[in-house]
Amino acid sequence: MSKKDVNDKNETQQYSLNDDRRVKVLSPGALVAKRFARNRMAMVGLIVLIFMFLFSFLGGIISPYGEDQLFYRNDMMSKEYASAIVNEEYRYGAFTEDFNSVIQAKMFLAISKKADTFEYNGVQYGLTEEGKEFYSASKNGEMIGIAYKDIFNASAADSQYDMSFRYAALKAYTNGETTFEAEGKTYRVELDEGHIYDGTTEIGYVSRIVVQALMPDVFLSKAFKDQLIEVINDGGEQFVFTDADGVEYEYELTYKAATKTYTILQEKESRVFDTYAQPSAEHWLGTDRNGMDMLTRLMYGGRVSLVIGFIVEIISLVLGVIMGGISGYFGGWVDMLVMRIVDVFYCIPSMPIIIILGAAMDATGVDPTIRMVYLMLILGFLGWPGMARLVRGQILSLREQEYMTATEATGLTVSRRIFKHLVPNVIPQLIVSATMGLGGTIITEATLSFLGLGVKFPFASWGNIINDVNNVYVLQNYWFIWIPAGVLLLATVLAFNLVGDGLRDAFDPRMKR
Repeated sequence: MSKKDVNDKNETQQYSLNDDRRVKVLSPGALVAKRFARNRMAMVGLIVLIFMFLFSFLGGIISPYGEDQLFYRNDMMSKEYASAIVNEEYRYGAFTEDFNSVIQAKMFLAISKKADTFEYNGVQYGLTEEGKEFYSASKNGEMIGIAYKDIFNASAADSQYDMSFRYAALKAYTNGETTFEAEGKTYRVELDEGHIYDGTTEIGYVSRIVVQALMPDVFLSKAFKDQLIEVINDGGEQFVFTDADGVEYEYELTYKAATKTYTILQEKESRVFDTYAQPSAEHWLGTDRNGMDMLTRLMYGGRVSLVIGFIVEIISLVLGVIMGGISGYFGGWVDMLVMRIVDVFYCIPSMPIIIILGAAMDATGVDPTIRMVYLMLILGFLGWPGMARLVRGQILSLREQEYMTATEATGLTVSRRIFKHLVPNVIPQLIVSATMGLGGTIITEATLSFLGLGVKFPFASWGNIINDVNNVYVLQNYWFIWIPAGVLLLATVLAFNLVGDGLRDAFDPRMKR
């Protein structure tokens, strides 16, 4: 066989990855890449991570919706509109400032005893029965106040009637009189329904049913009150009323026996948040409890969770490399001091501290953006001791190598020896540790956000998205709220662990794959 044939045979011969002749022609980086690529589970994890990064960072850009964009829908809702109570207690009206709460109490006791007078602070007051369950109190022959159960209500919102008019109207009604004089005019009383007329114009009515609107700027018309009182007297529970603008509303009455009060609920179309909308063509994963698109929130939530995970690991890596490198290289008292600091950090109860700080930030109203920065700094500052121990252990074994003796002989500075020659040889182990630690960091952030101590609204993270599942009803009926976020969180953490395992195997020259 000629020499040319031998060379051709050697060129075409296929070597295995672990064949010594093959290893000689591969760079260290290429060897690691080859080993990693042959690990199928690690490749699956890498593909999942690539998808998660594209989903989180690219998806948020191409999404037609914003992270905190709200969606609304028109819905028929029953809202508390007014209340009505059948008055069974005496109410009081004052003519002078002397008719205070103490005198009113004394007057009530005198009415209960059916007395003609009562005394307070050495002053005697007269008590006169003006009509049925209608009394007046006087001092030195001058009327100072009245007590009544029937109540005068004005028909118009802008009508104002003084106490003298109310006294005259109530006296006429309680005594069964059809007319009365007030303010120089004669008014007519319709005793059957208690309506009071100024000529042919109705100006008010007397009734023991007190109807009040829930909102102070809402005036309940006479027609509404008449219809409501009629329904109450008939024992009804629902009625329909058309207001002055011709809009028809449905009303529902609920009676509370403890307070003897009727609550009137008005059913009307309202613009509300489109909460917990089912998946549709507009919202592929529905909406959350705030009426925000779930798919978009998941994209931005992944961005936040991944960014927090990487920044926390970078902070831990930097602190761990610096402290571990110094400790492992110098040894002696420096090593002892650094390791005691590491032991102190290991003894710190990190979760209670984070919970306390989270509660403090809630109480002080820290801005959500600043809160997220604090969260990354706290997690990173509490997570460096493990990295420092790893670096220290590796440097302790590497500093005795011949090449380190050579660097010392050539006069290189200490910082250059550590960060130029020692730390690069520890990088493979650091990459593996950081990769596997990323999954744990993301889980920690998700846990804190789920507990309401991490990322706050309006920012989304997978943890605070799952926090929407705060009751069994949501858990059972709105799967699209928590299952996608849980799946993404699980897949991401699992993928980081698979990639970490693959890198560990690829960097280990003793692995046979």
